[in-house]
Amino acid sequence: MERASQVVGQSGPFLDALERASRAAALDRPVLVIGERGTGKELVAERLHRLSGRWDQPLVVMNCAALPETLIEAELFGHEAGAFTGATKARTGRFEEADGGTLFLDELGTLSMGAQERLLRAVEYGEVTRIGSSRPIRVDVRIVAATNEHLPDRVDSGTFRADLLDRLSFEVVTLPPLRARPGDIMVLADFFGRRMAAEIGRDEWPGFGPNAVDQLMEHRWPGNVRELRNAVERSVYRWERPGPIDLCEIDPFASPYRPRGGPAATPAAVAPGAVAAEPAERDNPGDDFKTRVNRFERQLLTRAMAEARYNQRTCADALGLTYDQLRHALKRHGLLGQGG
Repeated sequence: MERASQVVGQSGPFLDALERASRAAALDRPVLVIGERGTGKELVAERLHRLSGRWDQPLVVMNCAALPETLIEAELFGHEAGAFTGATKARTGRFEEADGGTLFLDELGTLSMGAQERLLRAVEYGEVTRIGSSRPIRVDVRIVAATNEHLPDRVDSGTFRADLLDRLSFEVVTLPPLRARPGDIMVLADFFGRRMAAEIGRDEWPGFGPNAVDQLMEHRWPGNVRELRNAVERSVYRWERPGPIDLCEIDPFASPYRPRGGPAATPAAVAPGAVAAEPAERDNPGDDFKTRVNRFERQLLTRAMAEARYNQRTCADALGLTYDQLRHALKRHGLLGQGG
């Protein structure tokens, strides 16, 4: 499987995770890759395969969340003709396709208990049985699995098999989120920017302007590297002026015309790390004019930032301020950097 993406980063936590994956690659044992969405779990799985003795054999990828529960077992283990309605001919499963190589199971936590039981048998005995058959088939497959869930909690709740987790967690590689590796943000942004500029035929790479750098460093990146890549590539292809590139909106849905329908957001729906809009404070009878104005300005800024989903440039436009004026006001009220 050829990939256009590369593993990029130089921060300590990220290099530690890569080092752990690299050391485990040579061992013919299962590896569990843990990380939030967009942290590069599939790239690490590919690294585990390419650095293993199975590098010249198939790397088969299956997203367990992309298929309905009724089809997952057929995809994993295959089926015989007539095994179920619509099975007009026999089909090999992912285990047979990966024979001699590596099977990467993404979103492992979405597997049903029935699929987990059959997966456990395949891992333990190296045998799979197609649906509709009674004859087991020997397979030689190395399992790499990934999830964004804490599977021990799933075991405690009875929704994930403890024995399967024990078999798959010979080594666990936990990838740090982008907010835990701030030193990599500009390294990644420069990499994605240069690549996008070359893709659209730009002759040179002008780099990012200071405002863009501030935005890139202040955003919390809940979508991690994938969100950063989209924001950078979108900004590069939209940029039409000479000189350093400014960042367009990080949130592609940010617009004064976006629909306002749907249920109102509740406190539980506020994004992790975001600061919910503060409730209005009542003026105290003894407050002077300056105190009341400061309180009102703070509440206005907090509400406007929440409505702009903590995108400072969008917020500045909505309030009729320049980007620098907004940042000065946020700093004066101790709001700079809150909410990402």
